[in-house]
Amino acid sequence: QVQLVESGGGLVQPGESLRLSCAASGSRFSFNYMGWYRQTPRKEREVVAVITSIGIPNYGDSVKGRSTISRDIPKNTVYLQMNSLKLEDTAVYYCYVVDLVANTYWGQGTQVTVSS
Repeated sequence: QVQLVESGGGLVQPGESLRLSCAASGSRFSFNYMGWYRQTPRKEREVVAVITSIGIPNYGDSVKGRSTISRDIPKNTVYLQMNSLKLEDTAVYYCYVVDLVANTYWGQGTQVTVSS
């Protein structure tokens, strides 16, 4: 059973940076996609970023230019570096992975709060 463990959330001030990590275990194979969604306090779900097995990233419009997604394939870990954080980046961030047969697995979420 695939399990995802997220870390790196917390409370930061506007303009600061944060790095989220998500380590996947329980699979002998790497994943086709690894990425992040977020759910805002208004319960809106947004795509944050996703990265393919060959390292091609894609970003949601709300974080484009301020965030970088990367992955460590041997460690089955995906990272999300977020810079110039804004109040509206406050959300619960969920890691997800898609395996070779298109099963999707989700992490439990990590809270990111941007507040002055």
